[in-house]
Amino acid sequence: MSARLKLTLSYAVIVVVSGGLLLAAVGLFLLRYVPDTVDFFPNRGDLSRAFVPVASMVMLVLLAFGLGAGWLLAGRMLAPLDRIGDAARLAAQGSLSHRVSLAGPRDEFRDLADVFDSMLEQLEAHVAEQQRFAANASHELRTPLAISQTLLEVAEADPDRDVDALIARLREVNTRAIELTEALLLLSRADRRTFPREIVDLSLLAEGAVEALLPLADRRGVAVEVGGAPAPVLGSAALLPQLVTNLVLNAIVHNLPAGGAVAVRTHSMPQAVALVVENTGEVLPAPLVATLVEPFQRGAERTRGDDHAGAGLGLAIVDRITQAHGGTLVLTPRPDGGLIVTVWLPHPYPAAPPA
Repeated sequence: MSARLKLTLSYAVIVVVSGGLLLAAVGLFLLRYVPDTVDFFPNRGDLSRAFVPVASMVMLVLLAFGLGAGWLLAGRMLAPLDRIGDAARLAAQGSLSHRVSLAGPRDEFRDLADVFDSMLEQLEAHVAEQQRFAANASHELRTPLAISQTLLEVAEADPDRDVDALIARLREVNTRAIELTEALLLLSRADRRTFPREIVDLSLLAEGAVEALLPLADRRGVAVEVGGAPAPVLGSAALLPQLVTNLVLNAIVHNLPAGGAVAVRTHSMPQAVALVVENTGEVLPAPLVATLVEPFQRGAERTRGDDHAGAGLGLAIVDRITQAHGGTLVLTPRPDGGLIVTVWLPHPYPAAPPA
């Protein structure tokens, strides 16, 4: 049975039972004070024969009224659920733009409709982002494959081809494709949020990342400074090093052509820890900064000719890893040029708030 039919029957049963009890009480009350042996006055039998048919008709009327009124009342009460169900069916068919938009006073049905609308809005945004990401990923992966094919075709048509140069160029293109594939896999892994967690010190990760990337910074003439307090967090020992490395690498690569600087600092607060990576560079407008966490978005000096240009997934990976750990990523452009990137993560041992 449908919910509407169940509610209708419930209303009808309540009405009939209540009417039956009322009629029974009236009947017993009347019959109690009527004598059974007087001939010239209506006795119990007379009243019973007069009362029972009328009571039966009243019960039938109450039953019909209970069913009809219950059906209408149940339909009116369940109308919001019908609208939510219609929206759910449209969403199942792929239409995520429809909204319930339930009006009226705020009650349980209104709250349910608002929550459902919020879920549809998030799903629509997520699907649009995934579609855009898939299109961009396909384009990015297609580029190195197309380059490889072109190199092979040119080499095949050129009898005096330089095999060593061809091999070097193919190795470079293949390396870029592998890096992009690994970045996509890492991004997917961060989105799933299924990874073991342990205590990891961001200050140690920052020192390790700076030490590993110091040769690159020296070649580019970028001075790197690292310091700060111990910053323990509860997270993935595989994903958090990628987060720190990506931030330091971005800060070194997307810097001034000469005389650039990078500062990496860690802070520990009572409720959270912070990793701050600040670098010099060109002045970044606020609208551009807001898009840097989107996949395949490249800021200033992010050219493909650069041996460390990447695919525009660095900050996107950082953002996803931060969200997977329940943290927040904040990008702030420096007035003199460059960027300040702050990663806030929950403290594994939060201090009690002051009384």
